[in-house]
Amino acid sequence: MPDEIRAPDIDEDPKKGELPRVYCARITREKVAAVPAGAEDIVLCADTTVALGRRILGKPADASEAAQFLLQLSGRRHRVITAVAVRRGDRVRERVVETTVRMKSLSDEEISAYLRSGEWQGKAGGYAIQGLGGAFIPWIQGSYSAVMGLPVAETATLLQAAGYPLWQEVQ
Repeated sequence: MPDEIRAPDIDEDPKKGELPRVYCARITREKVAAVPAGAEDIVLCADTTVALGRRILGKPADASEAAQFLLQLSGRRHRVITAVAVRRGDRVRERVVETTVRMKSLSDEEISAYLRSGEWQGKAGGYAIQGLGGAFIPWIQGSYSAVMGLPVAETATLLQAAGYPLWQEVQ
C-alpha cells in the first residue's frame, strides 16, 4: 500500500508534432522525476493517452470537447497508450503498454447520455472503459487494465524489480 500520494506538478501539454507514444512516455518520466522522494523510497507514476492515428486525445476540457472526442472515436479503432515508471533512488524502470480498442458507432442519444453521466471528466479520450463507457467497446487487443489507466501485470513486475515486496503484503 502506498504511504503517501503526491501529485507531480508538470506541464502535460504535448510538444508540437510529438507522437502519442513518445508523448505518453515523456510525461510519465517527467512525473516520476518531479516527485520528491528519499533514496530508498519507491515512486510509481503513470500516464494514459488515447491516440487516433497521430492525434493525441487527452483529457477533455469540457463536455463539448468530450463530445468531439467521442464522435471522432465512434465506429473506429484507436490506441490507448499507458506508460508506467517506477523510481527508486536514481534508478528509473519504465514500460509502455499499447492496446488497440474498437469503439462501436455511437448514436447521438448515447453520446448525450454519456456526457450527462459526467464519467468523461478526467478521462483520456473522454471515456472510461471500466464504467458506462465499457458498453461502447465491443473489442480490445491488449491490456484491459492499461486502458483503465494502470497495466497491472507490468506494474507489478516494475515494483518487484525496484525491490518492493509485492507478495509479502498478502496474508
